[in-house]
Amino acid sequence: MRIILGIDPGLQKTGWGIIKQSGNSLSLVDCGTIKTEIPEDKSITPRLLQLGNALGSIIAKFRPQESAIEETFVNVNAQATLKLGQARGAILLALAQSGLPVSEYAATLVKKSVVGVGRAEKNQVAQMVQILLPGCGKHGADAMDALAVAICHANHTQQYKITSSL
Repeated sequence: MRIILGIDPGLQKTGWGIIKQSGNSLSLVDCGTIKTEIPEDKSITPRLLQLGNALGSIIAKFRPQESAIEETFVNVNAQATLKLGQARGAILLALAQSGLPVSEYAATLVKKSVVGVGRAEKNQVAQMVQILLPGCGKHGADAMDALAVAICHANHTQQYKITSSL
């Protein structure tokens, strides 16, 4: 049995999802969204601290054994890409401080792993996550994306036990 933490990074909203994998079976442990507050001076550092602390609390509560995060994609807005990179940095630091191994996956690979198509729409990913993990439907899009990252990780790192009949 493995407990896997999936993360969909963002500065304002970071989705997180924790699944349990037993053989080929996946089940939902919990999921949610970390929402950072914008300080009056609009400085990014308090938001990064909020993000890291909240993730540290989630890790302490659920004690995952592995983690997976969506890679940064370069977007048209360079400023938004930079802020996303800074949020990922705070997240990666929190994961490293917790001693969790981290795997990174491109968004297209996550979509292909969950839906079967690398260019799937967000709603298609959410629908498939709800099929694979019953009971997660009441959570927002960021949590659904994080669960998709965890599912992708489970699929790509599946541990097979080979037994000999000799």
